[in-house]
Amino acid sequence: MALNAVIGVDIGTSSSKGVLVALDGTLLRSAVRAHTVDRPAPGHVEMAADVWWTEFVSLVRELTADGAADVRAVGVSGMGPCVLLTDADDVPLRPAILYGVDTRATEQITRLEHRLGAEQIRARCGSGLSSQAAGAKIAWVADEEPELFARARRLYMPSSWLVRKLTGSYVLDHHSASQTTPLYDTVARSWYDPWAGLICPDLELPPLRWSGEAAGTVTAEAARLTGLPAGIPVITGTVDAWAEALSVGAHTVGDLMLMYGTTMFLVHTVPDLLTAPALWSTVGALPGTRNLAGGMATSGAVTAWLRDLCGAPDYADLLHEAEKSGTGANGLLMLPYFAGERTPVMDPQARGVIAGLTLSHTRGDLYRAALEATAYGVRHNIEAIEAVGGDIRRVVAVGGGTQGRLWTRIVSDVTGRPQEVRTTSIGASYGGALLAAQLIGDASVDAWNPVQETVVPEPGAAARYEELYRLYRDLYPASADIVHALAAHQTR
Repeated sequence: MALNAVIGVDIGTSSSKGVLVALDGTLLRSAVRAHTVDRPAPGHVEMAADVWWTEFVSLVRELTADGAADVRAVGVSGMGPCVLLTDADDVPLRPAILYGVDTRATEQITRLEHRLGAEQIRARCGSGLSSQAAGAKIAWVADEEPELFARARRLYMPSSWLVRKLTGSYVLDHHSASQTTPLYDTVARSWYDPWAGLICPDLELPPLRWSGEAAGTVTAEAARLTGLPAGIPVITGTVDAWAEALSVGAHTVGDLMLMYGTTMFLVHTVPDLLTAPALWSTVGALPGTRNLAGGMATSGAVTAWLRDLCGAPDYADLLHEAEKSGTGANGLLMLPYFAGERTPVMDPQARGVIAGLTLSHTRGDLYRAALEATAYGVRHNIEAIEAVGGDIRRVVAVGGGTQGRLWTRIVSDVTGRPQEVRTTSIGASYGGALLAAQLIGDASVDAWNPVQETVVPEPGAAARYEELYRLYRDLYPASADIVHALAAHQTR
């Protein structure tokens, strides 16, 4: 007799991940499809939507190949906010423009702020305009590709694109919509027609639902392509970081989720709307919730770059060498702004800096400096959250970077905060599976994914990191003019 199960699939920046999970939370099988983003011009980061659906089908086929599980529901999530524009027949008109790592819309941000008012945007939308704002990227397409934009009729993100392909439904979750600034009114929790009409008057903006609500059921055609049973429900889904938070239960007031991935993301749940120029205020994935969020433009992307650059066979070797390097990376200090920086710096022209290099430094020192740089960035974001009234009572870590424990220990040492690490750290795909299980029955995160350990700060490292953190904060303003000038000369 086949075991009842759910599937969760997440479309990420560097890979798509899928999990097959029994209804009691047992991870039965997982699969990954690696991919790369396209960078057609400086500051432009894109991906073809065909990749999302092709990898989804491939993942589902692999997860269900032995026929041992009876899939009862499907969960989806993906990187975001992204801008995929299609015509009226759902044919993509261009590759999707990705989230805050794509920094192309600076002129549109300036123009929209001048026309609508920066304070008015933040008051209505929760967040100001930045490289994270999907609405500004839609305005870029209108300005730079007007003939293409004239044919655009629908807006998708990775999760909503999978929903469309699976069910035929055109919907978007409230959280993803709240990152389309300035198109969504985060107070009223609805599209804001006056500004949407100004920026994209011919777009049919999707109806809004909450992430765990059913978007529809698998069609006969989607069942034929994927092997999934026709008629099973598919959740509306959401942005990957919010699905990750759900996978580890970090969605009650006072929780802060740290997502250790290609980028580092922070999601803090707050009781009421909080806004800040250097952070993002969004509605949550669950009804009635609100978040204050931050995101670094790189974290795991820098460690992957170092691994490839240094020819290291795998991360385990680098982690061992970084462990030997010790606190402070033998006097190296890094700014991890290799793709500009999002919160709280909000500077798309920022660049990476490695200070203190000598001929005696090793790749282990460099790797340690990268891990520590991410930790300093996390502390900078935490201080920004607390400065506007955030009340962080619990920190929960999730994502591939929690493996090996060195990175999480460094973050706890730098921030002075314990971090819960739950049994399953796969993240967004597991969170999507949990929402799918909750849609069809009872499933609690504590039963599915109990706390495995708590990483606590080491008192001996605190004083050293306090000194280095102050140097880290001084290094950006001291080098900003130089790296801005260099950024103007970069062609890729």
